Formats: sequence, C-alpha cells, structure tokens
Amino acid sequence: MKATVAWWELAGTGHTVESMRDYLRGEAVGRFSGIEGLRLKIWIADPAAERWGAVLLWESAEAAARPLPPRAAELIGRPPVQHTVFDVEAVVEGRYADAALAGRGALWEAAHS
Repeated sequence: MKATVAWWELAGTGHTVESMRDYLRGEAVGRFSGIEGLRLKIWIADPAAERWGAVLLWESAEAAARPLPPRAAELIGRPPVQHTVFDVEAVVEGRYADAALAGRGALWEAAHS
C-alpha cells in the first residue's frame, strides 16, 4: 500500500477553502469515487493558513503512480507545493459509532447548517 499527501498554498491564487469546497461539491467527490485502486481520499484544509490538500490511501504502488485528474491544480493555477508518496507500514481501524465515512466532513456539515 501507498499513501500520498498533497498540499497547496492558496494565498494569492484567488481561491479560498470555501471556494475549493464548491469544487468538492460540484465535481471532485464524484470524480474520485470512481478511481481504480484508491481506497480512501481525505480532503484537508487549514483556513487560517490558507492551505488546501488531500491524503490518499492506495492499494498498490501501481495505483498510486497513475496520473490523477489535474482539476485542482488547474483551478488553483499551480501544482501542489508538496506532493509526497509514502510506504504504508500498517493500517488499523478503531472503534467507531458510524460505519459510513462517505458524506462526513466540513463540506457536508456546512451544507446542513
């Protein structure tokens, strides 16, 4: 397994965490749900630091090496300032109340408030 971490600095791009949520809502969530070999993608943000990124968990090195849709880079106007691929040493799932991960996060919470 492989994990990928990518970060963008949004300052000076004309984009904010909120505008990137529009991208998630409108196209990214649906697009990434069909990527072969992608086990999990977590979009992450730090609004105070104007940072936007993602953590991806891949089932193989081959899957992690495939090109991804460049839409976020196109919107932001530049590639991520960090894009690192890591070996996954171990994966564990803890105890949780809600088994479903899809539909969780600030994007969906903001839509329901």
